Amino acid sequence: MIELASGGRERCILVGVSTRLASREDLAESLDELELLADTAGADVVARLTQDRDRFEPATFIGKGKVEELHTLVVDQRVPMVIFDDDLSPAQVRNLEAALECKVVDRSGLILDIFASRAKSSEARTQVELAQLQYMLPRLTRAWTHLSKQFGGIGTKGPGETQIETDRRMVRTRIGHLQEKLERIGQQRLTQRKGRSKHVRAALVGYTNVGKSTLLNILSGSDVFVENRLFATLDPTTRFVDLGGGNSLLMTDTVGFIRKLPHHLVASFKSTLEEVTEADLLLHVVDVSHPFFEDQIRVVQETLVELDAADRTTLMVFNKVDRLEDRTLLNEVARAHPSHVFISATRGINLLGLKEAIHALVRQEFCELVVRMPHMEQRSISQIFDLAEVSDQRYEGDEAFLTLRVAVREEQRLRQMVKESGGVLLSPPRLE
Repeated sequence: MIELASGGRERCILVGVSTRLASREDLAESLDELELLADTAGADVVARLTQDRDRFEPATFIGKGKVEELHTLVVDQRVPMVIFDDDLSPAQVRNLEAALECKVVDRSGLILDIFASRAKSSEARTQVELAQLQYMLPRLTRAWTHLSKQFGGIGTKGPGETQIETDRRMVRTRIGHLQEKLERIGQQRLTQRKGRSKHVRAALVGYTNVGKSTLLNILSGSDVFVENRLFATLDPTTRFVDLGGGNSLLMTDTVGFIRKLPHHLVASFKSTLEEVTEADLLLHVVDVSHPFFEDQIRVVQETLVELDAADRTTLMVFNKVDRLEDRTLLNEVARAHPSHVFISATRGINLLGLKEAIHALVRQEFCELVVRMPHMEQRSISQIFDLAEVSDQRYEGDEAFLTLRVAVREEQRLRQMVKESGGVLLSPPRLE
């Protein structure tokens, strides 16, 4: 966590670079977000410094003249920390800290700092520690230059192991231990998901701080932690949601996404984010009142591609419509996103419409069937219970009749199972 200065919150300067790939408008939005990240981490921004460049400077990321300008600003403002809006190499950090005579933090380091302060569960702390160590490993050269002397002596076969090599080996060992721990957690999650496989599962995804946890609370009547800060939710939370008419589903709140999300952070949170890849449908929550909500949609979609979840059936849930001054915008949004619904979670606007939209998607993703099975095929009947949600069962003589709901993706598997067991698929009941 960023340490507080003696007089209160630590002061910092933000630095961003616009290139041919990122316009000044994109940079301004990214720096606004970086300022929110700094605030979440416990720092106050006193100034911003930007530069237009065709490419990044290999040694210092920004040009020599801009480094001198930044140093003057650091001295004049008596600022102990500079935060860059992009990732820096270990050499760039080392060169910048020497030139600026202050602490230098990049965007990934700042996000990891916030995640570390927000992690509450054992799983989240493990995931964050793994990401931190993977981030720190190539930067040990900077951190341990003063300890890089040789250790050896009489009777040794060589000069010995350097301290930096020792530290790297220890970090790699710890990384391996954490990866094994997360693998065990992943297996536990897999077992838990198998126990819930017969239920319809929906995952709330979206940019950070768009209202996912608030929406889950309202739909499920639960009390998931809600805070108007970035990354208030790190651990997935699953709750039952009643859609009405005897229909329900399991809904999971997930960690919010953000632009330039560190890849090793995504990898570390793999077990958590598998809740997204295993869901039957996704509810992509969007803060439609945000001036750059389309950019946020793009960031989320790119992250879903990285998770191999882009092909999931998705409902666009445009939240915070009550904050819109110009409602005509919604017409453009509706045309751009055919599968959508407009709501306000905090004001309770159109929540019934949201449930109806979810129910409509469930009808697309699940089918209801009636199965007649020989009573003696108890093993196969038990497998059906594991695979599908059985709403009714009755026995007539030597036969069992099961009314069930099964995911479309599992329908063929079910049909094969019934056929091999000597069962028969009857005319399905009409879905209400």
